[in-house]
Amino acid sequence: MDTKNILDIIKKHNKNKVSLISILEEIQGAYTYLPEKALRLLAKETGCSLTDIYGVATFYKTFSLKPKGKHCVSVCLGTACHVRGAQNIVEEFKRELSISPGETTPDNEITLETVNCLGACALGPTVVSDGQYFPHVSKSSVKEIITRTKGGGRSIAAEADIRIFPLQVSCPLCGKSL
Repeated sequence: MDTKNILDIIKKHNKNKVSLISILEEIQGAYTYLPEKALRLLAKETGCSLTDIYGVATFYKTFSLKPKGKHCVSVCLGTACHVRGAQNIVEEFKRELSISPGETTPDNEITLETVNCLGACALGPTVVSDGQYFPHVSKSSVKEIITRTKGGGRSIAAEADIRIFPLQVSCPLCGKSL
């Protein structure tokens, strides 16, 4: 861990503990997680207690105290995805990757997470890999998602003709489809 990089991030925010969440986001962006050494340095530089910093870091699911993989795969477990079999999708990812949600593969390639809602309920079960949405995921498509995630290939969603908003809306003035 580069101490100078951490200090630069903290100084950028004027060592202000009011900016704690922003500082934590930047540190995690640089390291994929929040290293203990960085949190101790943050406490020292801002005057914020280490307990308060850990409180914020553990309250928000966005933050991680463990290193994450090069790629992050999130499976939605929201109500719409759940009733469409999202738990089966999680089980298939667990089987294929040999890890549980919240864990990272031994090669540090993929971190598997579950989330409460991805906001794509009409497309469930939904998986997001490195920001790419995979709609209507089935157990049989899990292996392909993993392959594409590792290989940086196009998402299934990019190949499918799926309308997120199936209603056609037209401009009331000119009649053009929106």
